[in-house]
Amino acid sequence: MYEKIDALLGKTLRAITPAKKGDDEIVFECEDGTRFKMFHSQDCCETVAVEEVVGDLADLVGSPIVEAEMVESKDGEPKPQYPDSWTWTFYKLGTAKGFVTLRWLGESNGYYSEGVDFCKAP
Repeated sequence: MYEKIDALLGKTLRAITPAKKGDDEIVFECEDGTRFKMFHSQDCCETVAVEEVVGDLADLVGSPIVEAEMVESKDGEPKPQYPDSWTWTFYKLGTAKGFVTLRWLGESNGYYSEGVDFCKAP
C-alpha cells in the first residue's frame, strides 16, 4: 500500500540508505521498527532515479522528522534521454538538525510512469 511522504512526520530515523545520483531506491528505517521505501519499479521506455541530494542525510537521523513534503514539476531543463516527457519530484525532509532535498528525475516517451513511489517496507 502506497503512503504519502508525510507518514514520516514525527518519526525518528535510525538509518537511511545512502543515496547518490542514479539510485532508484532509498530505505528509511525508523526507531519504532517501521521501514519505508522510496523507489520506482522500472519499465521499458523510462528511467526514474535520484538526480541529486541537497543537504546531509545524517541530519535526518536521530531527531524527529518535522518536515516531509513532496513537490512535482514538469518544468525545468533536464538533458533527457527521452525528450518527450519528464517529471522532477522533490522530497523535502527536515529535522531540528537540518534539511535535505531529494531530487528525482523521471523520463519517458510519454506512455510510462515517471513518478516515485513511497510505501512501508517489510
